[in-house]
Amino acid sequence: MLGVVAAVVAAAVLVGYPNHRNSGPSSLNQAVATTTTVLPDVAPLTGLLPADPSSLSRPAIDMKIDDDYYARPQSGINQADLVYEEVVEGGITRWLAVFQSHGASTVGPVRSVRQTDAELVSPIGGLFAYSGGIPAFVADVMATGVKDVGATTGDPSAYYRDTSRLAPDNLYTSTSSLWQAAPSGLAPPPPLFSYRTLGTSFDAAGMTTVGSVSIQMSGVTTVGWQWDPVGKVWDRSEGGRPSVDASGQPIAFTNLIIEYVPYHDTGYVDPAGNPVPDAKTVGTGEALVFSGGEVARATWSKSSARAITRYRQASGQAVELEPGNTWVELLPTTQPAPTCSGGSGLASQLCLSVVPPPATSNGLARSGG
Repeated sequence: MLGVVAAVVAAAVLVGYPNHRNSGPSSLNQAVATTTTVLPDVAPLTGLLPADPSSLSRPAIDMKIDDDYYARPQSGINQADLVYEEVVEGGITRWLAVFQSHGASTVGPVRSVRQTDAELVSPIGGLFAYSGGIPAFVADVMATGVKDVGATTGDPSAYYRDTSRLAPDNLYTSTSSLWQAAPSGLAPPPPLFSYRTLGTSFDAAGMTTVGSVSIQMSGVTTVGWQWDPVGKVWDRSEGGRPSVDASGQPIAFTNLIIEYVPYHDTGYVDPAGNPVPDAKTVGTGEALVFSGGEVARATWSKSSARAITRYRQASGQAVELEPGNTWVELLPTTQPAPTCSGGSGLASQLCLSVVPPPATSNGLARSGG
């Protein structure tokens, strides 16, 4: 939302977010006062005033990050404006991390493309960073118009292998190296979310307070998010263990969206024989939006691959997020409903009411580790 008109004079503009609990010029706790009724332009993917105003004009970097056991802890993820988490073969998940308002000196491990990514990056544009992948999937993504800065097709000097880790989970890059490859005139992304006025509370129909949520992404992957009322962020966990980045900081995001989407079999299999699924993000469905320690029921809609996904209340009004970074869980519609706890006793009922437990398996799980 560029050129946002302030509701009151002398409003406060929050600057940056990584890492939410850290001190310094990028802290969420630092505010900059303004005496005009027009706020400075804000970062399109966070609604925040960026620490570096020149970042407003640069394109996004859409980067594939692995989340299997050997990929952890990941680097640079807290600096992302937006992360999509999708289920891939074997029931594990992979992340599409989008960087625009902030950069990271080390990001990874970088992994391969999936068919789902084309619909996700189509409205965002920018640069696409990945390690390789099935040619048909690569072609789908490149057909969206993104700039290919992959490890095998872009500048090879932008990537390196960390010899202290095992391949293939040891490929890394930096956002500065990738932005250097951006052609002149490549546009920044459009705003993807609606944000509420800074300093106001989450206001959505039927919302209720919540302390935590557990999400069964597949038969082998369970992701949790815990509300931190001091840091005003959602802390991620996986398999009951806190998720941290390579610096030891908790992976924490301002907003969490659980978007229920159908998955289908692409017809491809991985070397172990697991089918490669694809999340279909064009269409409509149900969602849960977590912001400011509360959860609200919503619907999502995306009319075409290039369209922006809209999140709305039953009244049709847009769900407004807290300015900051956002994590989107692409939860298969065949999976059980998330389990919410803490806060109001209504939270558990609200979460369970959205999608009933499935009668059959989604076919994405695998036995063993």
